[in-house]
Amino acid sequence: MNENISLLLTLCAILTFSPFFAKIFKIPTTPVEIIFGSLFAAAGFLHSHELFELVAEFGFLYLMFIAGMEINIKKILKIDKSILNRALVYLALLYLLSAISTLYLNLSNIFIVILPLISVGLIATLKKEYGKNTAWLPLAMVVGSVGEIISIAVLTVASEAFITGISLGLFKTVSTLVIFIALFILLFHALRVLFWWFPEIVPLLMPHLDNKDQDLRISLAILFSFLALMMYLGLELAFGAFIAGMFIPTFFEHKYQLPRKLESFGFGFLVPIFFVHVGSSFKLAALHVDGLISMALLVTALMIGIRIVSAMVFNRSVSFKNSVLLGLSHSMPLTLLIAIATLAYNQHSIDKFHYYAFILASLFEVIIVMLAIKVIVYPPKGLLRLFQRKPE
Repeated sequence: MNENISLLLTLCAILTFSPFFAKIFKIPTTPVEIIFGSLFAAAGFLHSHELFELVAEFGFLYLMFIAGMEINIKKILKIDKSILNRALVYLALLYLLSAISTLYLNLSNIFIVILPLISVGLIATLKKEYGKNTAWLPLAMVVGSVGEIISIAVLTVASEAFITGISLGLFKTVSTLVIFIALFILLFHALRVLFWWFPEIVPLLMPHLDNKDQDLRISLAILFSFLALMMYLGLELAFGAFIAGMFIPTFFEHKYQLPRKLESFGFGFLVPIFFVHVGSSFKLAALHVDGLISMALLVTALMIGIRIVSAMVFNRSVSFKNSVLLGLSHSMPLTLLIAIATLAYNQHSIDKFHYYAFILASLFEVIIVMLAIKVIVYPPKGLLRLFQRKPE
C-alpha cells in the first residue's frame, strides 16, 4: 500500500514540476519526464504496477493519435508534385544511407528500420518557438507527414517481423496491411462524397455550439473503433491510433480548436505517464556499462547525419541553410524511436544494451538538435554584435 501511495505522489510531482524544469533548461518537457522517471525509479519511488503500465500503454497510443492529427489528408493530396517527388527521394535516401551505414559498421539489421524513422511530434514544438513564417518549417511538416506515414507502416511490419521473423505470418501481415490501406482509401473517398452531398452531417456529429463535449466523445469513439479494428486484423495498434488521428483535421475542419482540446488532455495526463514509464525502465546503473554512451552517440550521429545529407535534395527549393534546418527538424523521432525500441526489446529482437542505447540516443538527439537549430537560426555573431554595441 505504501509503495502505491509513493507511486501516485511521485507521478503527481513529475507531472506538476516537469514543465518548470523544461522551461529553466529550455528543452521540451518530454526529455525531462524521461529523466525524472529514471531518477525517481532509481531512488525507489517508482515501481512496476499494472495500472501504471496500462495507463502508460494507452498514453503511447494516445500519443500516436495526437501525431495523426498533425496530418490533414486533403492537404497531403494537394502537395505540389515537385515537392512530393523530392520528399520521396529524400525518404528513399534515408533508407539507402541507413542500409549502407548499418552494413558498413556491421550493426544489427534493426538499425535499417530505426535510423530513418521520422515523427512530426516535436516539429510542432519548433513551430511555437520559430513561428510558421519560415521557409523550412512548413516544408519540414509536409515532408515529415509523408515520412511519418511511411514510418508507422514500417513500424507495423517490423513489429510482426520481430515476432515471427521472415515467415508466412509476416507475409500475411503485409497483405493485411495493404488491404487495410486500400480499404482506408476507399473509406476516405466515400466519406468525402457523403459529406459533400450531405454537409449537414458534419455539424450534426460535432456541433459548433457543443456543451456536452460531443466532439471529444466522437474523437475517442473513432480512436477506439480503429484500435478494435487493429486488434481484429492483428495489426499494430499504434498504426490504427495514428490513422484515427488523421480523421479529425481531415473531416472536421470546422472544429479547429478540437486538436488543441485533445492535445491538452493527452499532454497533460496520458502522454507524460508514458514517458515517465519509459524513463523508469532505464536503469541509471547502465550508464556505467562499457560502450553504452558511445553507442548512443553513434546512433545520434547517424540519425542526424543521414538526414542532413538527404535533405540536400531540397537545396534548390530552399537554401542550404534551410535544407540543414529541415534535416535537423526530422532528427528527433523521439516517440517512434522509443516505440520501436520497446517493441524490439519486448520481442527479444534486441538486447537490453541496445534498448538502453536507443533510449539514451533519443534524449541526446532532442538536446543536440534543439541547440543546433537555435545556433543556426540565431547565430552567435548576432550575440557578439549585441555585446559589442556601445551604450548610447
